[in-house]
Amino acid sequence: MKKKYIVISAIIILAAAICAAIGIRQYLLQRNAGDQYEEIREEVGTGVPEEEPEPEDTPVEIPIDFAALQERNPDVYAWITVPGTSVDYPILQSETDNSYYLTHTIDGEEKPEGSIYTENYNSKDFEDPNTIIYGHNMKNGSMFRTLHDYMDRSFFDTNREVIIYTPDAIRHYQIFAAYLYDNRHILQSYDFSNPDVYQQYLNEIFSIRDMNSFIDTDTAVGVDDKIITMSTCYGTQHDVRYIVQAVLISIEK
Repeated sequence: MKKKYIVISAIIILAAAICAAIGIRQYLLQRNAGDQYEEIREEVGTGVPEEEPEPEDTPVEIPIDFAALQERNPDVYAWITVPGTSVDYPILQSETDNSYYLTHTIDGEEKPEGSIYTENYNSKDFEDPNTIIYGHNMKNGSMFRTLHDYMDRSFFDTNREVIIYTPDAIRHYQIFAAYLYDNRHILQSYDFSNPDVYQQYLNEIFSIRDMNSFIDTDTAVGVDDKIITMSTCYGTQHDVRYIVQAVLISIEK
């Protein structure tokens, strides 16, 4: 009986040690998530440039070294910056595997933070009615974690800009909505090429009323507008997403 008790105790201790090791590993992965993107920012020169008047016929200067980024990974096609948050990352899209960048970084490493990415349901020119951009909600504040700051009304009211850089243009967006949503696949649930469907979708957004949602009803968004939808997880609720949406207001080329 005593021997049996010793064996059981040993098993319990071993199981506890394994659980602790797994927990420590997950903590370290979360703590260091996104570190390589800090290095990338320094290499390719991100940051919102000071605005200077440009001659009308002079192409806009793109402050991102896309040649270096695409040499690192040809799936990089844009860069997103949300001033006031830590969102400042390349956007990637795999031609063959829509889930690849859910779990892989820009360097192809399998890590929990993955990448900021779109699926091939969207084109890469941001000319679709609704471009869905995905990013993880990492505990260390990286990737799309700080989008949750938009759950604060004051923050929502004072941080409304999104900038997307591509090799030939700078697109400026204005945030008009931030809310909790279900985990449906938006691009498979709505045919945005149909103006009536797109209008119905916009009507649904502007009719949202709950404590965790902020919708700027003074911002006019119609079926001729191009919007981006930034989507991330919400805590441990696997069937809930936190959505922040912005409408295109200008393009510099």
